[in-house]
Amino acid sequence: MKRNLLLVAQTLLAALFCLPINAQDIKLKGIGHNNRYDDGDQMKTTYVGWNNELGKAIFIVDNGIYAMNYDGTALSTPVKEPAVNDAEVRADSDKQLWATNFNLMYGNSGAVYVDGQLVTVYSRDESSTVDEELFQVCKWNATTGELLSRETRPKSDHLESAGMSYNPKDGKVYGLFYLTGQDLPDEITSDPDYFEDQDADMTDGDAGYCLCTVDLATMKVTPITPGLYYYNFVTFAINSEGRAFALTSGGASGVIDDDGKMRNIDGNLVGAQLWEFDLTTGLMKTKAVEKVDQDGETYTDYEPLVPATGYCSQYKRQAACFAMSTPGKMYWVGYYNSGKGINDWGSWASLSDKEWRTNGKYDTALYEIDVNTGETTQVTKVANRWIFSALWIEGDDASDGAGIDVNPAPTTEAYIALSTTDNGAILQQVEKGNQYTYMLEPAIGWQVHSVTFNNEDITSQVTETGKITTPVIDSDYSTLFVTFEQITPDAVQNLKQSSDIRVLGKTGGISVQNAKAGDTLNIYSVDGRLLQSQKLSSSQAEIALDGKALYIIKVADKVVKVRL
Repeated sequence: MKRNLLLVAQTLLAALFCLPINAQDIKLKGIGHNNRYDDGDQMKTTYVGWNNELGKAIFIVDNGIYAMNYDGTALSTPVKEPAVNDAEVRADSDKQLWATNFNLMYGNSGAVYVDGQLVTVYSRDESSTVDEELFQVCKWNATTGELLSRETRPKSDHLESAGMSYNPKDGKVYGLFYLTGQDLPDEITSDPDYFEDQDADMTDGDAGYCLCTVDLATMKVTPITPGLYYYNFVTFAINSEGRAFALTSGGASGVIDDDGKMRNIDGNLVGAQLWEFDLTTGLMKTKAVEKVDQDGETYTDYEPLVPATGYCSQYKRQAACFAMSTPGKMYWVGYYNSGKGINDWGSWASLSDKEWRTNGKYDTALYEIDVNTGETTQVTKVANRWIFSALWIEGDDASDGAGIDVNPAPTTEAYIALSTTDNGAILQQVEKGNQYTYMLEPAIGWQVHSVTFNNEDITSQVTETGKITTPVIDSDYSTLFVTFEQITPDAVQNLKQSSDIRVLGKTGGISVQNAKAGDTLNIYSVDGRLLQSQKLSSSQAEIALDGKALYIIKVADKVVKVRL
């Protein structure tokens, strides 16, 4: 009898271990980025009223954190979590501020979840011009939805990204950031892992994606490689093994097969493509494939490690993530198709948005991707066509417990950003007998060229971290000039032949040193107008310039920026 009971118990245990109970049950959470209604509106808002205490209008908005339960087959309707209760908001000023702050949770330039916190980047045009584009960076508590901080940062910070993700192997956050003003050397553009440099004639450099690290405390972006990619990336995610992946958009017009996937005339899958990145070099991983051209000649081509997904996906922000416990499976909430179909006239074209329930336009779906094989499964559509700018799995994210604080409290070490315009200056009040330290932070593509204090060259005193400390202040008025040097393609290719030309800012103009007799000196305004041009008669020159202005100085192949 005891033996029979033991056998029954063993059988039950074996059966239980074989059952997939809760094996797929996960709670997906994300930052609601967009959805569409029958009337075409996006991110609806409800006006609550004017709060005199806060001095602002209060709205209840669709923006916020959403949760969805997934059991391996079905996905529940996205529900805002934490929930926003209309009655509670109307009755409580604190709740009103909390609720209306969700209007700032819009990651149209990227967002990330890290260790119970969220960072959203929203780009906006201050005056509807590209040159005045600003980034609004907001940091949040991912559980309560509390807004921790908010700041506006300039376009030169390059915070536009296809996505960011935490790497548990080195504790860093990586992302695919969109860089402008970058001129690339031939050794980069000719690399088989890059597209051919198509924008070499652009006066302000190329624009494309680059794998970078980002310090979420300071939002400083650091490129890993000077190379740029011209793919339309729509996601970026790193798994618990430290492997990084991104998806491209793919909106092919073609026939969908019985399995729901699209193929080209050769029977190969098309649509969104999964790429894996090497986090050390910043390069996309490829495999060499021998091919034969139309003349019968054999050549080597480089392709992604895995096939395309077979699903169309618009070039709009989407999100993907990994469960820490299943590093081989990427969860992707993406678009269902390219937003097109057969219209009433039998043509392949854009379809009316009001017909989305039948035509599938702008539908979104949850996909599972095997990152080792590329096999992609469309699991289920997402109710109400929600799309997300960040996605994570509650309780099973690789960043949980990492001890990262994206919004650290201010320290005693602080820096004052001093800047001037053409019509004035900012002067820092200081005390005689003291020294002052500044952090010098060049824009991407530039480096510190020279530093002068009261017309004395102190460049050699700049530390490796970019700090400069002034001599003891002993006069009523002192000047600190910093010039920045452009990192040009020639400088990248010919490091051993780097020019020794020096351009120093000084009161009343600039000093040029270590040039060659016959070198051409050009001085430009910030908007590109040539102000002066001359041939140097010796290795040194003193040039008088009006103060309180920004100049671009070019001597031979050296390009330096100085504000006097």
